[in-house]
Formats: sequence, structure tokens, C-alpha cells
Amino acid sequence: MDETKVILVDEYDNPVGVMEKIEAHRKGLLHRAISVFIINARGEWLLQKRAMDKYHSMGLWTNACCTHPLPGEPEEESALRRLNEEMGMRCSLRKLFDFIYRERMDNDLIEYEFDHVFIGVTDEDPLINRSEVDDWKRLSFTEIQKDIEVNPGDYTFWFKEIYKEVNEHIINTKNNEL
Repeated sequence: MDETKVILVDEYDNPVGVMEKIEAHRKGLLHRAISVFIINARGEWLLQKRAMDKYHSMGLWTNACCTHPLPGEPEEESALRRLNEEMGMRCSLRKLFDFIYRERMDNDLIEYEFDHVFIGVTDEDPLINRSEVDDWKRLSFTEIQKDIEVNPGDYTFWFKEIYKEVNEHIINTKNNEL
């Protein structure tokens, strides 16, 4: 499989083609993406600081990992693969929701993604891939919210867009069914 390709989709997530990842971001074309959130048994969120050599959003704090599914790769398999590649972790994941966002990045790229959001629960510490991740930390939702209020520029756009909705799903899930 070619890791430089993304799956172009319509607003209903129907595939409409495949394109080089950078070209899709230059043209601002809607494509499929994955975001994975990890919490531990105490409810602390695992955040990663993106590596400084990423093609966008470098050095910013965000959810445990993100990726683009490979052509023909199911979304959950993509989420599991990337969690292992970036954070050296394995755990069960559950899909929470989908959302679409569009944002012009600071390097003339456009993130226009149909994002499938997953969550997992594990107390395992990550073994980060230094080519993808500079650092990691665990914070409570309240700590994250306070830090975003004080330091909004330290977080990725998509994380700030959905972290409250992810928290609502966590609150509304009974008996650790995550």
C-alpha cells in the first residue's frame, strides 16, 4: 500500500478517488482522516506533541495520534496501525463520531478532512516514535481546557474543534463501555 496517498471523499464519506497526500492538502480537497483519543482508568487524556519536522502543525499538542487511512484500509485498522506506529501502543478502540473540518494551515496547505474519531482506554505508557512525536503527557479534561484558554496556539486546530465533544461522549458513556 502507498502511504503517500489519501482517499478523496464527498461530504457523506463516499470515496471519489485517490490522490497524493501533499497534493490533496495543497488543493484543499476533502479526504478521509482518523483521530485517536486515549484516556486512562483515571480519566486522564494522553496528548502528544507533534514532531518539529511534520509537514504541518509541528510542535503542537494534540490527541494521541492522527492519520489518513491507506486506500482499501478500514478506518479502525488505520487507527490501530497509527496508534502503534506513533505511540507504540495497542488497545481496543471504539468509534465515537465523524466530523468535517476545513482549515488553512500556516504553510499554505489546507486541511479539509472527513475525520473518523476513535477512543481507547489504557494505562499503558507510550513508547513514542521520535520521528513522529516530540513528547507526550497526560492531563485531565479540566487541565486541557484551562491550558487551551491560556495557550490556544499550543494546540492543533482539529483538537480544539472536537475535544469538548469527545469529553461529552466520555461523560455519557456508562460503566467504562469505552
